[in-house]
Amino acid sequence: GSEYANDSGTASEYADPTGPDNGLININTASADELKTLTGVGDVTAEKIIEYRSSTAFKSKEDIMSVDGIGNKTYEKIKDDITV
Repeated sequence: GSEYANDSGTASEYADPTGPDNGLININTASADELKTLTGVGDVTAEKIIEYRSSTAFKSKEDIMSVDGIGNKTYEKIKDDITV
Protein backbone atom coordinates (compact mmCIF):
# COMPACT_ATOMS: atom_id res chain seq x y z
CA GLY A 1 0.00 0.00 0.00
CA SER A 2 0.96 3.60 -0.48
CA GLU A 3 1.29 4.17 3.25
CA TYR A 4 4.72 2.52 2.98
CA ALA A 5 5.85 4.58 0.03
CA ASN A 6 8.28 6.60 2.14
CA ASP A 7 9.87 3.56 3.80
CA SER A 8 13.41 3.71 2.47
CA GLY A 9 15.44 0.76 3.66
CA THR A 10 15.53 -1.09 6.93
CA ALA A 11 15.97 0.42 10.34
CA SER A 12 19.34 -1.24 10.80
CA GLU A 13 20.82 0.75 7.93
CA TYR A 14 20.16 3.92 9.84
CA ALA A 15 20.84 2.68 13.35
CA ASP A 16 22.80 4.97 15.62
CA PRO A 17 26.22 3.30 15.84
CA THR A 18 26.53 4.34 19.48
CA GLY A 19 23.07 3.09 20.38
CA PRO A 20 21.92 -0.39 21.36
CA ASP A 21 22.51 -3.05 18.75
CA ASN A 22 18.85 -4.00 18.33
CA GLY A 23 19.26 -7.08 20.45
CA LEU A 24 22.35 -8.21 18.58
CA ILE A 25 25.19 -9.73 20.55
CA ASN A 26 28.47 -7.88 20.20
CA ILE A 27 31.05 -10.64 19.99
CA ASN A 28 33.75 -8.27 21.23
CA THR A 29 31.98 -7.31 24.44
CA ALA A 30 29.36 -9.98 25.20
CA SER A 31 29.60 -12.00 28.40
CA ALA A 32 29.83 -15.78 28.30
CA ASP A 33 26.15 -15.98 29.25
CA GLU A 34 25.21 -13.75 26.31
CA LEU A 35 27.38 -15.72 23.91
CA LYS A 36 25.75 -18.95 25.04
CA THR A 37 22.38 -17.70 23.83
CA LEU A 38 23.72 -18.10 20.28
CA THR A 39 22.80 -21.26 18.38
CA GLY A 40 25.58 -23.82 18.64
CA VAL A 41 27.56 -21.91 21.27
CA GLY A 42 27.93 -23.59 24.65
CA ASP A 43 30.16 -23.11 27.67
CA VAL A 44 33.34 -24.25 25.95
CA THR A 45 32.86 -22.25 22.76
CA ALA A 46 31.86 -19.13 24.70
CA GLU A 47 35.11 -19.39 26.66
CA LYS A 48 37.07 -19.84 23.42
CA ILE A 49 35.46 -16.73 21.96
CA ILE A 50 36.39 -14.71 25.05
CA GLU A 51 39.90 -16.16 25.06
CA TYR A 52 40.36 -15.37 21.36
CA ARG A 53 39.19 -11.78 21.63
CA SER A 54 41.37 -11.10 24.66
CA SER A 55 44.32 -11.13 22.27
CA THR A 56 42.64 -10.38 18.95
CA ALA A 57 39.60 -8.15 18.57
CA PHE A 58 36.97 -9.22 16.07
CA LYS A 59 37.00 -6.72 13.20
CA SER A 60 34.13 -8.35 11.32
CA LYS A 61 31.45 -10.91 12.08
CA GLU A 62 33.24 -13.41 9.86
CA ASP A 63 36.27 -13.29 12.18
CA ILE A 64 34.37 -15.43 14.68
CA MET A 65 35.05 -18.38 12.38
CA SER A 66 38.71 -18.10 13.43
CA VAL A 67 37.63 -19.38 16.85
CA ASP A 68 38.10 -23.11 17.32
CA GLY A 69 34.69 -24.75 17.30
CA ILE A 70 32.95 -22.22 15.08
CA GLY A 71 32.76 -23.15 11.43
CA ASN A 72 30.63 -22.20 8.47
CA LYS A 73 27.54 -24.03 9.70
CA THR A 74 27.55 -22.36 13.11
CA TYR A 75 28.35 -18.98 11.55
CA GLU A 76 25.39 -19.29 9.17
CA LYS A 77 23.12 -19.90 12.17
CA ILE A 78 24.39 -17.00 14.27
CA LYS A 79 25.44 -14.34 11.74
CA ASP A 80 22.10 -12.51 11.99
CA ASP A 81 22.34 -12.40 15.79
CA ILE A 82 25.87 -11.02 16.16
CA THR A 83 27.64 -7.75 15.55
CA VAL A 84 31.08 -6.24 16.18
